[in-house]
Amino acid sequence: MDVEKIRQLLDELASFMKKNDLSELEIDIDETNVKLKKTGSQVQPQIAAYPTAPPPAPGAPPPAAHTSGAEEADDPPGAVRVMSPMVGTFYRSAKPDADHFAHIDDEVEEDTVLCIIEAMKVMNEIKAEHKGRIVEVLAENGEPIEYGQPLFRIAVE
Repeated sequence: MDVEKIRQLLDELASFMKKNDLSELEIDIDETNVKLKKTGSQVQPQIAAYPTAPPPAPGAPPPAAHTSGAEEADDPPGAVRVMSPMVGTFYRSAKPDADHFAHIDDEVEEDTVLCIIEAMKVMNEIKAEHKGRIVEVLAENGEPIEYGQPLFRIAVE
């Protein structure tokens, strides 16, 4: 998909969100999942269309993060990468003069905010999703990032 088509799609999504008073819209392209959240609403509709893989069996371990074989070879045993769920701009803090959300050697929980990604002037919090310790920051503050780009490496407990 070229840049102009992406911009057009993002403009249409922004208009849709504003028209329907949505505060959150999550799209997972590879698995074609959509999650909508209405401002001030407790109802959070979740839509999953055309999943590419069947749901995991009860008690099965969660699927591994999307990484290439070369990236996995670099990771020490017990480490996972936090991947970008979207295209945008990577920020380690909420404001330029504020302290970073997370630092190397910080202990994190699944719901710990590691960074924000700005997409279409919307700030999206990215959470650790793993309990462990941050061992590496893989993206540069203020730089554009791609979908699926590794952001952090966490040594899981």
